[in-house]
Amino acid sequence: MIARTLIALAVADFRERVRRPAYAVTLLAAVGLACLAVPSAASRWVILDVGGYRGVYTSAWVGTATALAGALWLTTGGFYVVRDAIGRDERTGVGPLLAATSLRTPTYLLGKFLSNFLVLASMVVVLAVTAPLMQLARGESFAVDPVALLLPFAVMTLPPLALTAAAAMLFETVPLLRSGVGNVVWFGVSMAFLLAGQGRNAPLGGFGVRQAAESMRVAMAEQGIGVRAREFSLGLTEVKEPLRTFRWDGFALDGAFLGGRLLFFVLALAVALLPVLWFGRFDPARRLLGASAAAEGAQAAGSAQEAAGRPIAEPQAPAVFGAVPASIARLGRVFPFWRLLAGELRILAQGISRWWWLAAAGVTVAGFVAPEPTMLLPLAWVWPVLIWSRLGTQRVEHGLDGLLGAYPTPSKGLLAEWAAGVVLTAVTGVAPLVRMAVAADWPGAGAWAGGTLLVPSLALALGVACRTHRVFQVVYLGVWYLAVNGVAAVDYMGVVRSAGLPAGPSPLAVAAVALVLVGAALAVRTARHATR
Repeated sequence: MIARTLIALAVADFRERVRRPAYAVTLLAAVGLACLAVPSAASRWVILDVGGYRGVYTSAWVGTATALAGALWLTTGGFYVVRDAIGRDERTGVGPLLAATSLRTPTYLLGKFLSNFLVLASMVVVLAVTAPLMQLARGESFAVDPVALLLPFAVMTLPPLALTAAAAMLFETVPLLRSGVGNVVWFGVSMAFLLAGQGRNAPLGGFGVRQAAESMRVAMAEQGIGVRAREFSLGLTEVKEPLRTFRWDGFALDGAFLGGRLLFFVLALAVALLPVLWFGRFDPARRLLGASAAAEGAQAAGSAQEAAGRPIAEPQAPAVFGAVPASIARLGRVFPFWRLLAGELRILAQGISRWWWLAAAGVTVAGFVAPEPTMLLPLAWVWPVLIWSRLGTQRVEHGLDGLLGAYPTPSKGLLAEWAAGVVLTAVTGVAPLVRMAVAADWPGAGAWAGGTLLVPSLALALGVACRTHRVFQVVYLGVWYLAVNGVAAVDYMGVVRSAGLPAGPSPLAVAAVALVLVGAALAVRTARHATR
């Protein structure tokens, strides 16, 4: 009976989640990742590099390369797709209904964990289906070996994803980590896990990189290729010349390695069940989730006032920017868009802690005294990631989409929302701009301007299309990470330099992409408005 309830709960939750736009976006990213894992012979962008060599595109190599790439991407990005299982039950009222049933807390948590894992496993299935297609498309080997092709997904990709599914459960039951703070924390944790999981002494065998790398080096030595000082590189990198090839037919699985794979699942189950110690399952008497004790106390006080016949004061929204100055108010009457912009700025900054502003001010001051103008720009333009992710999503997440959908001209509100994001981006990155202007570094200033337009445009487009803040957070953090690590092709900030000049895309190209993203957001919002 318990097993039947567990499976029914997991399957129902799985069916609901695969209908979301965020799931489709992640699937498309997974397909793109499979293409990157098996690049063309002339490509200089690779994911798997063994000291300037790669394997011939046999089933063993294609399966292993795609499985490792999937483990890297889905361990980080998959978390953001599956992490809202408990929160959604609370918002929709399903959680309190379940709390009134005989369903036990361990069964509920296991059902959510299994649902998380099914969602991530379905993405692995898409990768596994794409892999043989890529092998045949590259044309280096037409002999498809199903075992050699699919086994790496079972032993390299699925075990770490079980931990990701459990971590999403854990984060949802800890009040601080339920918010966007948890999204940023997971990005850092997952990056550390990805680095540690590739080491020779990785716990539980990590991603299986050591076993694969040693087998590849043995194969290279047997083919007369020197293996000394040839490093195994896993991750998107640009090489100076196309990789040379060697023959590799896969690696043998031993008992110790398979035992480590099983321990991944045991550890994941333990992490998923750990919240039993504190998770109240939506019981108001012992919950850590939902309304705080202060809010419940205020509600009780309000009920007492109402019973006593005294009027209850209306709750006031926190004034983040304070009252609008009279001069700005007069400009608002003359220029309606200015009034819209001021309102969107207030909404965007609503509820931000003073400590957040203090830290932002500290980064700005440090930017004025740093040795290089752009040294602290990456920090300045990652600190507001949780605020940017509000663009395009707040009306949906706060249940105002239907009300605001009656607004006759949605384009003005959308453009004002985007402009508010541009203002926030410019303010947080003002120090490097001033430094570059003083030094007459106009190419750098141009790259800064392009980035100022691109970041809020990306946030708005993803927010409007996917209707959740998590998609932007994972996409932006990934792009930011690549730029900080010197990948010039995605450097929207101008921090990657060559001969003193920005090595990234042209500022005009970046600005054009930004405008296309704004146009796409406007088209989606207008289409939804027209169907109401």
